[in-house]
Amino acid sequence: MAPPTFSQKFTETLRDKFTSQTSLTLVPSKGDLNFEGFITGYATAPVSIQGNETAALNRLTITVSVTFTNAKDEKQNFEQSFTRFADFNSSQSLAAVQDQLVAEINDQLVQDIFNKSVINW
Repeated sequence: MAPPTFSQKFTETLRDKFTSQTSLTLVPSKGDLNFEGFITGYATAPVSIQGNETAALNRLTITVSVTFTNAKDEKQNFEQSFTRFADFNSSQSLAAVQDQLVAEINDQLVQDIFNKSVINW
């Protein structure tokens, strides 16, 4: 159900985060840090139910599973799921706000992964 461009945008945002906030450079293979992952969840659900049993807000939730390998320090390796969400007004369709919400959630997920992988630097 995720937009077809989500995985590419997510990968680019993660790459940009590391190249802009660390002294690391990208290499085509055999790097010191390696990320692998996939989208495991992309769902909307109502939140904030009103008295007339309609939702005032809907929530878009995205989950990604990440495997991180550190060739220099195996104790830093991890395999973990990261989940973030954003709420939107139920008077709006998901299609109308999806790009904005996905960008917001994407940034939050990348920040979580970045923090987890380089927390000991």
